[in-house]
This record gives sequence, structure tokens and C-alpha cells, in this order.
Amino acid sequence: MILRDITLINFKNHRELSLNFAAKSNAIVGRNGVGKTAILDAIHYLCLCKSYFNPIDNQQICYNQDFFIINGKFNLSDNQESVSCSVKRNQKKIFKRNQKTYERLADHIGLFPLVVISPNDVNIILDGSDERRRFIDNVISQTDGEYLSTIIEYSRYLLNRNAILKKIAETKRYDPELLELYDEKLIQLGETIFNKRKDFIEEFIKIFSNYYKFLSNNEEPVSLSYSSQLFGIDSFKQLLNNSLEKDRLMERTTCGIHKDDLVFSINEMPLKKFASQGQQKTFLTALKLAQYTYLKQKKNITPILLLDDIFDKLDESRIQKMMQLVSKEDFGQLFITDTEQHRILKVFHEINEPIETFNLDIY
Repeated sequence: MILRDITLINFKNHRELSLNFAAKSNAIVGRNGVGKTAILDAIHYLCLCKSYFNPIDNQQICYNQDFFIINGKFNLSDNQESVSCSVKRNQKKIFKRNQKTYERLADHIGLFPLVVISPNDVNIILDGSDERRRFIDNVISQTDGEYLSTIIEYSRYLLNRNAILKKIAETKRYDPELLELYDEKLIQLGETIFNKRKDFIEEFIKIFSNYYKFLSNNEEPVSLSYSSQLFGIDSFKQLLNNSLEKDRLMERTTCGIHKDDLVFSINEMPLKKFASQGQQKTFLTALKLAQYTYLKQKKNITPILLLDDIFDKLDESRIQKMMQLVSKEDFGQLFITDTEQHRILKVFHEINEPIETFNLDIY
């Protein structure tokens, strides 16, 4: 899969910008604040219908403007595809593929697989379990359209069950039959999600371990594992039954797959507390490269890889190993941002690989 060109109108700090990309490696360079990351985010919009950095569409509109438009043209297998996203203030986002408007954005997810490596990724380690579940769901959703629909449906029933628990507390009227109806749907959807997450992690761990060993020269043992309340019990139904009194007291559903987590460790100790910044960065890079390989294997398409400000986040030796890796033929189109053009050119000269550069300072 190749992104041939992109056009931005009123997107972030780009009033109007058009770029034609190389099929392999592309570098977006320039001073801080000129909109390098905005270009990567626009590519993310075209592939996954949303910003990677900010969930609020209106906040992507250029200052003092009323709308933004992103247009892109892809080569996908033997087909040419056009994708566009437009947002007007206080109106519904419009997303089109080949001039046809989507009724459900979820139908687009997975058609144009993409992976981002960004300084923001440290949130996966440092923040709460929401970030790690979001990572799992992002990967699986790009390979399994039914999974994304199941997640959306589970979230809806969870909100409704929580509303019922709150109403029970307010009115003091307990309706076990109504609660049981929502339990049945949560159980059905939750067990489906749990099994897909479990199968995913079993495959993913092997890929991740190989990348971490490569990037770190096998210097320290790390691991990741899937943590879920559904392990060690007979069924999700049993879990809900056991927590009913607590749920009524707390006025929310306190157990289920919405509490799942990934556990990261180094030398059998929590990664968040005992890993250096360099080790954390290497762990995250291996995590994202594993995501890339997993998507490629499942979709039989080479995803686009976006590397935002990566040169400031890893030491020189690990940068060179990474660039050697992602510039190989089994990786697809690559986009990198950096403030220093000579640094990118030097690295790619050393690994004897060509790269197209776009200097935003002169656009």
C-alpha cells in the first residue's frame, strides 16, 4: 500500500498544502511549529478516520476558519483509491472513499492499515489501563471489523447497565429481570472480546519479543502479558453475579473486560517503575513494530509506518538498527519527521537507502 499524494486545506496550521510522496521513505523536516506532525496526523485521518493526537475534530481546523479538508490518493494492491475527510464546525464529519460517503466510519477501519510511533506513546506505559486497552483494540480492529462492532456494542450496553444501577440507587427499586437482560448481552459480547484479545496476545508476544531482543541487543529480559478478570473463573456470568452487591453500592459495573490490562515488566519488575527512559522507549518501539508485523501478516498488506520525532527519542545505535530494519523490503512506505534534515540524510546514507525529503521551512 502506497500513499501517492495528499492535499490539506485549513488543517491545523496548514492553510493549503499538497505533497507527492516517494513509494518507500519520506522525511518531513523543518523547525518546530511548522506543521510536520500535522502531516502525519492527516495521514492517520485518511487511514483511521480520526486524529492520533486529539480526539476532537473541530480542534484540528485552522485558526479562524470554519472547516478542514484532507484528500489523499493511494495505490492499494492493483487499485487506485481516493480517500477524503472533511469537517465543518458543529457538523457531522464526512468521510468518503472513491467519492462514496460512508454511513459508518467503522467500515473504513482496516482497509488502509497504519502504525504510528510517537513521543505520545509513553502514555501506554505511564497512564492507566485505558491506554493499553486502546492499544489492543486498535490493533485487533484493523484486522477484524466484527471486533470493532463488538467493542462499540459492549460499550453501549455497559453505559446502559451503569444507568440502571444508578437508577436503582436513586429510586430504591431493584428490577433483577431488567438487569439480567443487560447482563446477558454483556456476557455474550464480553466473552467474545476476551477470547479475541487472548488469541491476539498469544501471537503478538512472540513478535514483540523478537523485536525487543533485536533493538536492545538482548541486554535485559522483558515481558508483556494479558490481565483480565475473566481468567480463573468459570464464566463472565459468575463474575457479574459475584460483584452484584458491589456494583449496586458503587452504582457502576465494577468487573468485566472493560477492566482488562496489559502488564509490562523488565527483569520481572514493573516496567513503569524500574525501566530507564531508554528502556521504555525501546519497549514501546518494539511494541509498535510488532503491531506493524502483526497487521501485515493478518491483512497481507504492508501498512504505512509513521515515525514522529523518533531521532530525538532513541540513541544513535538504536536509531541506525531501526532504520536498517524499517527500510528493508518487507516494510512498506515510511514517513519520518525531524527538525534536522542533515541528520536524516546522514542516517540513510550510512545504511545506503534513498529517502525523499520535504522541507517545510521553504513551503
